[in-house]
Amino acid sequence: MAISSISIGAAGMQRASHQLEQSAGRIARFGTGLEEVDMTKELVNVIEAEANFKASAKVVSVVGDLSRRLLDILA
Repeated sequence: MAISSISIGAAGMQRASHQLEQSAGRIARFGTGLEEVDMTKELVNVIEAEANFKASAKVVSVVGDLSRRLLDILA
């Protein structure tokens, strides 16, 4: 169970990182005339990606703590 929970948390961190990378790329192209960029939408995406990354990192952290505590109990 701990391994799958860590995998889920890690996958969430990867998705958030990808979301941030995509928004950062669009923000970098703002004002170049290459594409229309809705800065409000992109800044919301950046904030959302940050929150998602933090939540997923917390999942990984909590699962690690619980695993250590379980090993301490069983040892």
